[in-house]
Amino acid sequence: MCPDAFLSSGEWDSPIVEDHHHHHHEPEGIWKKKLVWKEEWKQIWRTEHKQIWKPAWKKIQVPVWKEIQVPIWKEIQVPDWKIEQKPIWKEIQVPAWKEIKVPDWKKIQIPVWKEIQVPLWKEYQVPDWKQIWIPEWVKEAVPGEKHVGKDEHGWEYTAHDLWRKKLIWKPAWKKIWRTEKKQIWVPEKKLEWKEDYQKIWRTEKKQIWIPEKKLEWKEEKVQIWRTEKKQEWVTDKKLEWKEEWKEIKVPAVKEIQVPDWKKVWKPVWEKVWVPIHHEHHDHHDHHEHIEHGWD
Repeated sequence: MCPDAFLSSGEWDSPIVEDHHHHHHEPEGIWKKKLVWKEEWKQIWRTEHKQIWKPAWKKIQVPVWKEIQVPIWKEIQVPDWKIEQKPIWKEIQVPAWKEIKVPDWKKIQIPVWKEIQVPLWKEYQVPDWKQIWIPEWVKEAVPGEKHVGKDEHGWEYTAHDLWRKKLIWKPAWKKIWRTEKKQIWVPEKKLEWKEDYQKIWRTEKKQIWIPEKKLEWKEEKVQIWRTEKKQEWVTDKKLEWKEEWKEIKVPAVKEIQVPDWKKVWKPVWEKVWVPIHHEHHDHHDHHEHIEHGWD
């Protein structure tokens, strides 16, 4: 920043002329104002860009239920007459056979045990003699020459008038006991059958009449409700699409002011003493030699 921008036309102090009669030791001069620049930090506002969401409008399709009238067939009940066969139970008498018990006599055979005498053969022992044969060894002469054998030298030996044993059977009588049969009579029970009469109950069938229910069919008019179809109009909902504007958020850039600090030069007027030097110059030349910033 140029310091000249801070020049202003403020009031200037009048020249001060020192009284030389009282201060001979001080030089002659005037007080003036001098413009000086001092550093200073100034708060400024810096522009930055920030993303924001701003409202916008978008055209969308929104489902809408629209009421419409549609035809339907509705079932209704209408009265009607129908001939039906109605079952009726009628009581009738029907014949039946009933079993009854009647007394009767029956000829039966009764077993009877009768004692009788029956012949029987009884075995008993009787003495007897039996011829038996008993073995016995006897001495018997062997006629002729009998070859006996040979010795180690080959000589043969023979024997004469030899005897040998002979087994013979001699008859003998032995007492034995013989079994014989003798007829005897012993008592015994014999089963015989005797006729007798026994009272029994015989089953017979007797006709009787019993009540019974017979199913008959009778015509009868019955009121019924017949189903018919009737056209009606009912309210239904139909889905349609309607255009609408919907508010949405879209990104945007917004300029915002953020605080910041900037170094600036501030003009300050200071009071300084300027001595006066007497020189022979024009008044115009004097003003030309005044330094910039001085009054």
